[in-house]
Amino acid sequence: MNNMVPKKVFLTKGVGKHKDQLASFELSLRNAGIEKCNIVYVSSIFPPECKIIPASKGLDLLQPGQITYCVVAKNQTKEPNRLIAASIGLATPKYQDHHGYLSEHHAFGQTAKVAGEYAEDLAATMLATTLGVPFNPNLAWDERKQVYKASGHIFVTRNVVQSATGDKDGLWTTVIAAAVFVMDDDGS
Repeated sequence: MNNMVPKKVFLTKGVGKHKDQLASFELSLRNAGIEKCNIVYVSSIFPPECKIIPASKGLDLLQPGQITYCVVAKNQTKEPNRLIAASIGLATPKYQDHHGYLSEHHAFGQTAKVAGEYAEDLAATMLATTLGVPFNPNLAWDERKQVYKASGHIFVTRNVVQSATGDKDGLWTTVIAAAVFVMDDDGS
């Protein structure tokens, strides 16, 4: 039975600028290396026993026209000099037989560092609440990150983020960040 649980994932990002909004999005996909895929947006579960692979290796596994499942964060602006960001956060549990979380974050006026940490924090917090890890939500992310890791339940947290400023001449500017699932040859 084909249950379609991905065994691999990679993180990628891209930015595109063009006079047309759709072309700007296409250019951001090209910059991220996933323009040749038919992208299906999925929600935020990181599958058990899924391996994180480098983007360069993951991109080599994709075929033109392939149905490709992704968690995608996207933001667009046509306003000159407006700061935009799109980020994906990832939190994986210590025990690989449990699922983890991916989060998407789209922001205006946030630096890449702030947007990336926000998405990472969101994914880690979702995982921590699922695992029953006690934490103080009022602590800063850096402090909570230490609590999560010290709990012995959360193994890896990371993020990928793309930020840009709106084109000075008013072209559409699109940023994307994505977690791209790679299926094995048998569809799983």
